[in-house]
Amino acid sequence: MIVKRLELDFFRNYAHLEAEFDSRVNLIYGDNAQGKTNLLEAIAYLSAARSHRARWDREMIMLDVDSAFVKGEVFSRDRDFTLEAKLFRGRGRQLFSNGVKLKTAGELAGILNTVLFCPEDLSLIKAGAVERRKFLDGAICQLRPRYAQALTEYNRLYDHKTRILRDWTERPDLLQTLDDFNLRMAQTGAIVIHYRAHFIKRLREHAPVIHADFSGGREGLELGYKTVSTITDPQAQPRELLPLLLEHQEKHRQAELDSRQCLSGPHKDDLAVSIGGQSAKTYASQGQTRTAALSLKLAQREIFQEETGEWPVLLLDDVLSELDSKRQAFVLNRIRGGQVFITCCEEEKLEGLEGGKAFHIHDGRLM
Repeated sequence: MIVKRLELDFFRNYAHLEAEFDSRVNLIYGDNAQGKTNLLEAIAYLSAARSHRARWDREMIMLDVDSAFVKGEVFSRDRDFTLEAKLFRGRGRQLFSNGVKLKTAGELAGILNTVLFCPEDLSLIKAGAVERRKFLDGAICQLRPRYAQALTEYNRLYDHKTRILRDWTERPDLLQTLDDFNLRMAQTGAIVIHYRAHFIKRLREHAPVIHADFSGGREGLELGYKTVSTITDPQAQPRELLPLLLEHQEKHRQAELDSRQCLSGPHKDDLAVSIGGQSAKTYASQGQTRTAALSLKLAQREIFQEETGEWPVLLLDDVLSELDSKRQAFVLNRIRGGQVFITCCEEEKLEGLEGGKAFHIHDGRLM
């Protein structure tokens, strides 16, 4: 998969940008706070209509402007695609593929796959479960349209159920709808758990090998899946998971009513990460944390390649500067094949990479 060309209008600090990229390595350099990360964010947004650092689309629209535009010309599946995203302040967004308006973001799945690694990804290891769920969701949504649809529906149902639990003492009539929401949440939740379990299985096949190479064989990385306690085999088919989710909901029904919180479902899932048998969240050093997080992202890249037969576009945001020379060499050797975008502060960082183009970004402009 290759991003051949990118066009931006009023996206973050870019009033306008047009750039054509190399099919191998693209170095984006410049001082801090000039727009290098914004450029990678725009490319990643075209893959799944999600941002790694914005909760709302309106955050990506330039201040004092009502709309923003992102357009990418992409080569994927042996053909050309033109992907477009129009973001409107207060009026949602519109997504297009080859001029056809898409009904859901899930329809982008498989056209442009991206893997992004940035300094904030250390939270993958050290932060709470929500960050690891975001990693799983972002990866699986690019591969599985059904997962993207189920996740969107589950989140919508979760918001509704949360409001019911919050307000039921003032409006007892709301409880009449609770069983219906529980059933639909269990149905969509079963799909979410099934796909997460299978993706984590694939991660277990790749990430520990990468981590072992990274650490010179000195450390072992282990991954596990923590989900609803009534489920012993999360890889089972959704129809087999459904009654187990309903059982868990029933066990927690009174606790949910008392606490006014939704306590049952995959919105509490976690990807357990251990190094040498100890919790990475609790015990990992800064270096181990960085190595583990990068191993997960490079494993995601290899899974995408196996799944589609094409390397996803790899976006490395200020990663090399955080690594010593040995680890830099390991990363540069591991990412051969496929298109890569690397941001850094100095043009010299291109040394060690074969071929490619360099782009100097200053104040939201291509110099």
